[in-house]
Amino acid sequence: MITSKKLNKLNGISHGFFNRCGGKSKGIYKSLNCGPGSNDKRINIYENLKIVKRKINKDCKNIILLNQIHSNKFIFINKNYKKKRKFKADAIITNQKKLPIGILTADCVPILICDKKKNIIAAIHAGWKGAYKNILTRVIKFMLKKDCHIKDIHVAIGPCISQKNYNVKEDFFKKFIKKDKKNTKFFKKRKNLLYFDLPGYIKSQLKIMKISNIDHINIDTFEYKNNYFSARRSIRLKHDDYGRNISIIMIN
Repeated sequence: MITSKKLNKLNGISHGFFNRCGGKSKGIYKSLNCGPGSNDKRINIYENLKIVKRKINKDCKNIILLNQIHSNKFIFINKNYKKKRKFKADAIITNQKKLPIGILTADCVPILICDKKKNIIAAIHAGWKGAYKNILTRVIKFMLKKDCHIKDIHVAIGPCISQKNYNVKEDFFKKFIKKDKKNTKFFKKRKNLLYFDLPGYIKSQLKIMKISNIDHINIDTFEYKNNYFSARRSIRLKHDDYGRNISIIMIN
């Protein structure tokens, strides 16, 4: 588990970006696969989530996860929340204590956010589609409506795929340039192939919103030595599935 230096400075907050180590799963899911959407054995995923929960706080409630759909949708969990089903969304916001909120990734960007003064936290799954649809901006604007302040918002960008391993097609490039010509700076061409800087694109959205408390944990999930699940690496290895990394934040 890796933590953010900026979030570590905030009292009363527990969080962590977990890699693939320390769990019960076997084979291509070895070992801390926390993705119910994978084809791993249910009992292994359940045991892995219990391991994560104990690491965050053994006395906390069950981890809230989403049915992630690469959207800009989010849910807000307040005191009236009752867990009846898994929501289709890609971000969770809450002001409730002892309630760990988590998102799952395997190259996409996990983002954890906290305003300690207002005791509001958020966990975001940002793939290129969610980032393109401004999920991060939407979450922060909602937090501002809940009386958060830009200067008090701390953001940790977790391990994700780096630009050097994120090869994209020409139509992908055109889509982003059509949205904003300035987006050319997030693309590099190498040996006639295009590569996209997803974490850089996300950081730029934060800077546009004048957020300065940003911690980018610059670890590439594609690189096997870093011990993270990677969808792109699994495709290259011709695996028929892949595990998911979990990222968690909670108000103690």
